[in-house]
Order: sequence, then structure tokens, then C-alpha cells
Amino acid sequence: MQDTWHHILSLLPLRDAARASRVSRAFLRSWRCHPNLTLENFSHTIDCILRRHSGVGVKILILSLYGIANNDNLDSWLQVAVAPGIEEIMLLAGRSKMEYNFPCSLLSEGIRNSIQRFQLRDCAFHPTPELGPLSNLKRLCLESVGITGYELECFISHSRSLEWLELTDCQGIISLKIPCELQQLNCLRVRECWRLRVLESKAPNLSDLATTGKVKLFGETLQMKHLSMFFQNAVHYARAELPSIMPNLERLSLASGAEVHSKTCLIEHLTVLFTSGLTFSPSYDYFSLVFFLDASPSLETLILDVTQLRMGQISVFEDSSSLRQIAERHYCCLKSVKITGFSSAKSLVELVCHVLKNAVSLESLTLDTLHGWRCSEENHPRCFIVQKDMLMEATRAVEAIGTYIKDKVPATVKLSAVEPCSRCHKVGGRAGKNRAHSRRR
Repeated sequence: MQDTWHHILSLLPLRDAARASRVSRAFLRSWRCHPNLTLENFSHTIDCILRRHSGVGVKILILSLYGIANNDNLDSWLQVAVAPGIEEIMLLAGRSKMEYNFPCSLLSEGIRNSIQRFQLRDCAFHPTPELGPLSNLKRLCLESVGITGYELECFISHSRSLEWLELTDCQGIISLKIPCELQQLNCLRVRECWRLRVLESKAPNLSDLATTGKVKLFGETLQMKHLSMFFQNAVHYARAELPSIMPNLERLSLASGAEVHSKTCLIEHLTVLFTSGLTFSPSYDYFSLVFFLDASPSLETLILDVTQLRMGQISVFEDSSSLRQIAERHYCCLKSVKITGFSSAKSLVELVCHVLKNAVSLESLTLDTLHGWRCSEENHPRCFIVQKDMLMEATRAVEAIGTYIKDKVPATVKLSAVEPCSRCHKVGGRAGKNRAHSRRR
């Protein structure tokens, strides 16, 4: 019967399980074995709960200590809640406890054999080579954690079931080597680790990589399929380097501060290309992206965010010369194109016209004149606030679509031109239209 109460209470949220413990002694004993502990905000409450909990049967422990000035009992809390059989530990130590050092002694053999997900934030973690293997660890996330590259290598080398490794703002890591023993590792996220200079991976099945900052990549990269990069001249780097080191890339996401023009080699298997806002400088020649299209014969989806805080290019309305054209191409696989922050920049209009002429399988073209959410979307009562200059340029972009692009759209292509919102976006008392025009000719 006791096992039945354990099972019933394990299905309840922690707060409801605690309330139910008042009903009977059986419920009280069962609550003390609740498997999922999510504790936050008040140190006194956390202390009371953990003093009453048996520590037996905890599967998930989430400790969020933000806003708690005094966490002197943290070691004792962890001693109670972290026991053999636990599957997930998430410790968010809070900015006030950056000096807290997560005790490796806590990771006994029984815990190392059961833990599957391990996340630390705002603390120090210094594993040693003597720490035994974590045979079932699948996901490791470290954010603002004091750890060196060598210490991390020691830790993950014992974690042969690791599938996902995420590092954010870990400034003690200057170089990182991923050992070949990590046969299951398929996803690596390295964000805002600004001191990281060298990343060498020998993991044979790593296929999804995201980095911020220009990091030298070495090792096994031929199997890479998804790549996300954020650093200055990322587009130029992608054109020059990726075809040789990642020839099987299928999805590429780029963010950059400024770009220079360059031609590129072949990226044969790329199917999705995404660039985020402010990747391009205000004076960037968007028409030069034709070379990227030429180098990506398998490209199916092109997503460009060309949002600019100011219009730094010549508008198509300010240059009376003809639109540039180059020899005919055939982009046989390109089916979907979306451009956010579309403007009246002449080179951008030229790029769109080039795509319409040469993408023989194109099905949809979306030109969104503004960046950000819209009030028509769920949970957003008003549209994203933008500057007056951006609104004025969005109005010109709508005019450019109607003048130079609309008539070039084939009957088989669905054009969606997303205009400024009539309720939220007004320039000088004059509003655009809050709708996305969709038509199929």
C-alpha cells in the first residue's frame, strides 16, 4: 500500500504533494520521498523542505537560488537531496554565490551511475582526473561556471554516453578538446566563451555545432550537418573555409557584425541558410550573395534577416540605372525564401529579382519589412517597437515591392509582403496596413 501512495504523490507537483502530507501519516511518509524537487526563492522554505525530506528516491533536483543572500546551507542541502538513483541535477547558484565550488566529492559511484542530466550555473566546478566515470550522463550544461578546458576534458572523457554539451560564458576555457571516446556526442553549443581560441573535436558523430566568437576548428568535421556561427565576417568565413572542412553541411546559421565581399567554393549539401539581424553592414552589397546561392546547389530554404537600424545603401528609388543582372542560373532545389527587415536597398531588390528569375522550384517568397513580433501573434498585445526612420524605410520597402518585384512573381509562387501595422506602426499620422498580402497568380 505504501508503494501506491509513493506512486500517487510522485505524480503531483511538489507544492501539492506537500499539502497532501497533512492528510495522513502515510502521505507524510510518502511526501518525504517525493522524486522531483524544484526549490527556489526562499532559503528558509528550502531548508525546511530538505530537512523533512528523507533524501530517498529523488530523481530530479532543481535548486534556483537567485535572490537568496545567504546560502550557507547549500552543502547540507545537496548532501540530503543528491543520492544514488538521482537522474537530474540543476543548480542555479545565483550571482551572489559565484565563489561557490560544487563539491566533486558529492558525485559518488552510485550517483555517477544514475545521473543523466547535469546543469550548473554561477559557481565553480573543478573535477579531477581521479573522478570516476559517469556512465549514463547524456546532457551537460555549464553556464558562467569557473572551469578550465583541461578540467572539462577530464570530466567529459569519463562520460561516454554524453549526447549534448552546452557551454555558456565559461571564461576559464581557452582551448577545448573533445575526445574520440564520446561516440554518442552529436550536439555541441559554445556561446559567449570569449577566451576560447581552439576547439578540437575527435567525436566521430558530432553533427550539430554552435559557436560565438571566432574559434579555430580542428578534428573531425566532415560529418558536420548543422552549424551556427556568430562573429565578425562570419559569412566571408563560411564562403572561404566551410566547403573544404564541412562539405556535408546541410543547415547553416550565421550572425556577424560586418561583412566583406568574397566568392565561394561549393557547399554541395547545404539545404538551409539562415542569417540573423545585423549580420550585414549598412553598406553591404546583398547582390553578392548570388555567389553563395551558386555554391549551394542543394539549398532548399533561404532565410535572411537584413534588419538595419539605418538605411546605408542607395535606394532603388534614388538610382535610375537598370537593375543588375547576371548570366542565367538554375537553382533547382530552392523552394522557400524569407527576408526579414526588407528595405528599398537597390542591391536587395536586385537579389530578390534574381531569385525569382532563377529559382525554378520556388514556392513561397516572404518579404517582411520590419523586424520583431506583431500584435497579431499570440501573447503580444502590441507590435515590436521600432524607430521612426525604420518605419519610414519600411513604407518605402512596400512601395519597392509593388514597383519592382510584384510583377516578376511567377504564378506558382506565393508572395507574402508583410507591411507595417496600421494600429501600432504609424509615421506622421499615416499608417501602413496590418496584414500580410498573399496572392497566387
